[in-house]
Amino acid sequence: MRFLPRLLKRAIKNGELTLIEPGGKQHVFGSKDESNPVTVRVNDASLDWKLPLNPELKGAEAYMDGTLELIEGDVYDLLLLFYRNRTQFDHSAGQIFWRGVARSLKRFQQHNSITSARAHVKHHYDLKDELFELFLDADKQYSCAYFPTGNETLEEAQEAKKQHIIRKLNLKDGMSVLEIGSGWGGLALDIAASANVTIKSVTLSENQARIANQRAEAAGMADRVKFVIQDYREVTEKFDRVVSIAMLEQVGAPHLKDYFIQMRNLLGPEGVALVHSISTKSPPGVTGPFIRKYIFPNGYSPALSEIVAAIEPTGLWVLDVEVWRQHYGHTLREWRNRFTARRDEAVAMYDERFARMWEFYLAACEGVFMHGSSNVVQIQMGRKSDGVPLTRDYLYR
Repeated sequence: MRFLPRLLKRAIKNGELTLIEPGGKQHVFGSKDESNPVTVRVNDASLDWKLPLNPELKGAEAYMDGTLELIEGDVYDLLLLFYRNRTQFDHSAGQIFWRGVARSLKRFQQHNSITSARAHVKHHYDLKDELFELFLDADKQYSCAYFPTGNETLEEAQEAKKQHIIRKLNLKDGMSVLEIGSGWGGLALDIAASANVTIKSVTLSENQARIANQRAEAAGMADRVKFVIQDYREVTEKFDRVVSIAMLEQVGAPHLKDYFIQMRNLLGPEGVALVHSISTKSPPGVTGPFIRKYIFPNGYSPALSEIVAAIEPTGLWVLDVEVWRQHYGHTLREWRNRFTARRDEAVAMYDERFARMWEFYLAACEGVFMHGSSNVVQIQMGRKSDGVPLTRDYLYR
């Protein structure tokens, strides 16, 4: 092998990686430090040129296919090495080329018609419920949890997230609420339990809508909480409150302005909205090739600058911006550990390659929140500047 060892020698400066070639020859890169050493065996000689050509995508696919085999360490240890040495990888010719291609195609890739949005949702959110039950909390909250002290269990942190959001909505009895993106219904049901309000929750996932409506019926809330299969762009009613959790990532950069214009149009004269989204401390970029190809085909986490620029023309007031930094990293660590403990069940549901893909996804996302530039933002908006109290005290009483 010629090209892969050359790339790794130049890139690995922090931590230690041992590479075993198909013929058995070993190379050691970097040096031991506080991180776990990693040993990989390459079982396909063509990876010598494929990995340097497109490290992010081909590395993930090689792990999924078993042609890149972990001998020492786990997939998170391997990805941690990547994140700790990312600058050197990012300067490789392959990374520079493919990132340029992705930037040039960004608007095309993120075109998000209602028809394509339905297909993208089905690709991910209509997977088997049993898969998500392997690693989510009992309420099946599939977004960043909130760890006020850092010592919460996943269940406690997800409950804290929902209650924090509910306080930001500053609800009063008799209000109407729109939720954009239902999940499995947990937040809407908690909102309904906190105040005498009516809730319409829209989703494009038939599976999630069915389960959420069953939960509303079982909780005796079906008269106040409705889960509807509808694109947010098709909603025409007015609401006192609008909440959208982990859905902005599916909108696409070209549609951000239209999304917030629609949010303004959905709000009544005293209306307040809350958007919770993955974001980044970095300038606007592109979605990684592995996530884009295998996990969220149209996913894009907008930079805060893109979000604010899309809000400004709408006339809405930005009432509050809260940045959650490593909260999602801690959430993903809990998910990854739970998935690992029940990995055999994922293999039985799908196959070994799917299980490898999913553990790579969870580990990669954990890494980018703990060691990369990703974060989560909550943006509170209103029709009026005094739509909520003038200080944050009401959130913590």
